[in-house]
Amino acid sequence: MTISGFPTMSDKIMYLSRRLVLFGLVQGFAAAPAHAELDAPPMLQTNSSQFIEMRPRAMAPQVVLHRIDGKSIPLAASRGKVVLLSFWATWCPPCRRELPALERAQKAFDSTKLAIAAVSVDTADKATIEGFLNRLGVKHLHVFLDPGGRIAERANRETGAPFPLYGMPITYVIDRSGTVVGYITGEVDWLSPEATAFLNYFIDG
Repeated sequence: MTISGFPTMSDKIMYLSRRLVLFGLVQGFAAAPAHAELDAPPMLQTNSSQFIEMRPRAMAPQVVLHRIDGKSIPLAASRGKVVLLSFWATWCPPCRRELPALERAQKAFDSTKLAIAAVSVDTADKATIEGFLNRLGVKHLHVFLDPGGRIAERANRETGAPFPLYGMPITYVIDRSGTVVGYITGEVDWLSPEATAFLNYFIDG
């Protein structure tokens, strides 16, 4: 499901590149290392979109994620792993289908090589979100909360959040060096042959 009012595909690429680079400059982060400029990964598509690579790439911002159990975890703690940073909401039908797929992928892949962070952008309280996850049978996925849009916000709002939401769900891919390599909108079957090849490209790269 695409949120209305978002820019065109080319505008998205330019906007995210500029936003992440600017965030990195403001925070004093180093530019992405030269070796992060890799050959194109295998194609990954959903019914409505495909994976969009960022050029030039930028280091992921040093944000802290707040897990649903109350624990705070810096995004940088996953450095050395490939990270799927997936944003979702209870009102988003495709998210309801993708969350179980993310949990299956979390179980299937080596946790020392792949980290999955499923970040809810709902403003609902924690109990409501926990009830929603229980109804889906999602009990072990690493779920985080961002009700105030501190980490992600709709792309046409200038809130300072470093990750624009171009659609829901949306998953950003961060490589082992901590570089944001791109994003994909829409639900993904993360254990399909296509998605497995895509993830292994970054895990083995």
